[in-house]
Amino acid sequence: MDEQSKTVPQGNNHAGDMAYFEEMYEKYATDVLRVSYFYLGDRQKAEDVCQDVFVRLITNAPVLQEGREKAWLLKVALNRCRDLWRGAWVKRVILGSPAFELIPAPDEIGKLADQQEIMGAIHQLPASFREVILLHYYQGYGITEIAEMMDLPEGTISSRLSRGRKKLESILKGGDTL
Repeated sequence: MDEQSKTVPQGNNHAGDMAYFEEMYEKYATDVLRVSYFYLGDRQKAEDVCQDVFVRLITNAPVLQEGREKAWLLKVALNRCRDLWRGAWVKRVILGSPAFELIPAPDEIGKLADQQEIMGAIHQLPASFREVILLHYYQGYGITEIAEMMDLPEGTISSRLSRGRKKLESILKGGDTL
């Protein structure tokens, strides 16, 4: 019996329940896509990861604790992104966002440039810092939730957040890049 099965009340197995999978997709596909895109910096690859995550949900039909579905989906997405990131074919980070392709109002240009600069800096971080920054600041998870999701001690997550912020600040101030 795996770890998650031990903590899950019986009766939550949704194997073959397409309504459940559709509900999960409706609720969480945007979050999975967003995290994947922020991690990879490539919309097409992020869409592939998102699709892969939900295919795994359907084919594996894991028994998930109620209220923890999003955490499971994001954990699978991060693992898949890590696999892609480590792949030999990834030679560089592609910066930018589909949102930046829109022609902004003049007063929004500075704000969008700042966002693009921040995302560029985040993409320069090592994966361990990038992941906790994205989960904490872009998905709103707390340190305890991230620690559970990544199977790491809370102190490690706190340390990575702190060190990641310092590295981001250094990058944004024009310091040494990583």
